[in-house]
Amino acid sequence: MITLGQKAEQWACDYLEKQGLTLLTKNYHCRQGEIDLIMQDNHTLVFVEVRYRKSAKFGSALESVNHKKQKKIVFTAEHYLLHSKSGYVAYRFDVIAITPDQNKMQFIWVKDAFQVTK
Repeated sequence: MITLGQKAEQWACDYLEKQGLTLLTKNYHCRQGEIDLIMQDNHTLVFVEVRYRKSAKFGSALESVNHKKQKKIVFTAEHYLLHSKSGYVAYRFDVIAITPDQNKMQFIWVKDAFQVTK
């Protein structure tokens, strides 16, 4: 059975592919975390966090990507870069927030949503 999270990731993937990105892998994980989508935007590697919220009652989808979540994403991205033979020099972290709006989904895509901080 497909979960709502898996559906949201597929919606986000379809949306981003329509914007010209190419999917490289889904649900890349290591001991410290997971990255929902890893995509290519021209010559840039894009690590995408997908967030779905039915409502903003407990905070928006974008607000849910807090500093702790960002650290896990960065760690996992570093793991990917170390263990893949991708050869990408440029990379960024994007967040795509999905919320229902009437009878359709509303997408908010934040490119370069956060930076690597040490």
